[in-house]
Amino acid sequence: MNEERQLAALSALDRLLDEHGIDYWLFGGWAVDFHAGAVTRAHDDLDVAVWSHDAERVRRLLTAAGWSYTPEEEYALYELGGVRLELAARDRGTWPSSSFGEDTAELSGIRVRVVSLPSLRADKREIRDDARVAAKDRADSLTLARLTR
Repeated sequence: MNEERQLAALSALDRLLDEHGIDYWLFGGWAVDFHAGAVTRAHDDLDVAVWSHDAERVRRLLTAAGWSYTPEEEYALYELGGVRLELAARDRGTWPSSSFGEDTAELSGIRVRVVSLPSLRADKREIRDDARVAAKDRADSLTLARLTR
């Protein structure tokens, strides 16, 4: 099952980055599910943000761990065992200031760092041109609206 592979990959990624002292934050649909504490829909990939100054170091670590690497315009794409990881290298000024704190969340016994709930809610409210992405964002927004924290 892809969900199990994605969660296993996320757990391994958390250990790898933590071991090397690299800050990261899960965002996107999986971050919604981690905040909700349950899997609410199928996911195509993992979305992870790191500081721009750590991106090259992360690339070296991931490729050494067997991930294939494809640079893209907005994200660096990695794949391993059927799991797709989109890595966003960001600077502090490109996201809301509340995005990258010490927030963590747990799902299926896996604890990871996540973007803040206010940042995630704002991201999911953005208007997307792609109808498929917009539909996922609407579903995620409904999930986020049910959360009381």
